[in-house]
Amino acid sequence: MTAVRSFLKGNGLSLGFGALFLATLVGQALAGVAEFNDQRVSEGLAGVSLARYVTSSSFAVDVMENWQSEYLQFFLYVYATVWLVQRGSPESKELHRVGTETDQEQRVHEHSGEDSPTWARTGGLRTAVFSRSLGLLMGGIFLLTWAGMSVAGWSAFNAEQLAGHEDPVSWLGYLAHPDFWSRTFQNWQSEMLAVGSMAIFAVYLRQRGSPESKPVGAAHADTGQTG
Repeated sequence: MTAVRSFLKGNGLSLGFGALFLATLVGQALAGVAEFNDQRVSEGLAGVSLARYVTSSSFAVDVMENWQSEYLQFFLYVYATVWLVQRGSPESKELHRVGTETDQEQRVHEHSGEDSPTWARTGGLRTAVFSRSLGLLMGGIFLLTWAGMSVAGWSAFNAEQLAGHEDPVSWLGYLAHPDFWSRTFQNWQSEMLAVGSMAIFAVYLRQRGSPESKPVGAAHADTGQTG
């Protein structure tokens, strides 16, 4: 029992957000199928089951368009914060540390410790890949979910076209269609706003005890400090 409590305490952040993710995904599915069926009833069509709805392109495109924008946000933030800084923000590195930093600062090769990851110590291609693995993963997931959104959106769009007795379009044709880019940009702009506002608000505002905030008594100009 002690081991379980220790595990839960040590992984509370990931477990907590994992539970919230599942709860909100279920909520989206329940609200989505209700809205979808209301629309079908208004068109004189029969409703669909929850199982059929969550395997439909309509549900898939709504999920994928949110996921791809979130991973784009993380991908851009991981890479942008290597080179871009914001004076006074805990979301930024200190002003003099712009760039990829030295091997000593990053504790790689001969500067690594006994508890450093193996790929940080070995050097060569493995260390080069590991040194960029977070950004590569975020970028890879973004591309996969964006591609998934395009396929699901294409399917949903063509279903609407056929229902309206109009010709379906090819996948490439859908990529050039306003529907695809409207779905894309409405999510991208919100992510850019959220990241930018967090970086600047954290200069002047505090949240006691949060690592995303500076200590309450830190000067506004202090950069890179966290609580």
